[in-house]
Amino acid sequence: MTDFKTEQEHFWAGEFGDAYAARNQGANWVASNIALFSRILIRTVTVKSVIEFGANIGMNIVAMKQLLPEAAFSAVEINEKAAEHLRAIPDLTVYRKSLLEFVPDQKRDFVLVKGVLIHMNPETLPSIYDLLDRTSRRYVCIAEYYNPKPVEVEYRGHAGKLFKRDFAGEMLDRIPGLRLVDYGFTYHRDNNFPDDDITWFLLEKTDPVKE
Repeated sequence: MTDFKTEQEHFWAGEFGDAYAARNQGANWVASNIALFSRILIRTVTVKSVIEFGANIGMNIVAMKQLLPEAAFSAVEINEKAAEHLRAIPDLTVYRKSLLEFVPDQKRDFVLVKGVLIHMNPETLPSIYDLLDRTSRRYVCIAEYYNPKPVEVEYRGHAGKLFKRDFAGEMLDRIPGLRLVDYGFTYHRDNNFPDDDITWFLLEKTDPVKE
């Protein structure tokens, strides 16, 4: 899988993505994620299926599985070493590909993207918002670095690899029939569950897809 559309995909599929997978793991990550997703999922109803785009090694999924033990989980991940970790998680369907190549095979109740949109080529965002919408039966959760206006930030010495903006606001403007349910912030100096400084948004379809 080397015929990518953007330089960002090459970046995350390669050695930098390998190193990211190696350093972003551990019990503390899972604990912080359980605290985060407890706040988010309490605002939802009847979530029986979840898919995460850009799941890395599955720290979000491992946490959510403890909160939703009966739900069916899927993950989309571009990096092969990260995907190897995902395949070791029980009862997880893994799609090893770029989210720009992913075609939904079914709708899920809850679609998650966390710390991924910030690393995507900004020109691809409209198609990604459409993908999140097409994949979701009811909820979309966006958890990213927030900025009211688009801005690029140097990322570990690399240019063109991290962008902040109002991702959720852009999706709400683009996709009819979405509403904001809730939002919140995680802080790296939290006394009990420190996490990256991410702002999360829970969006819901006003007319959920029925099957």
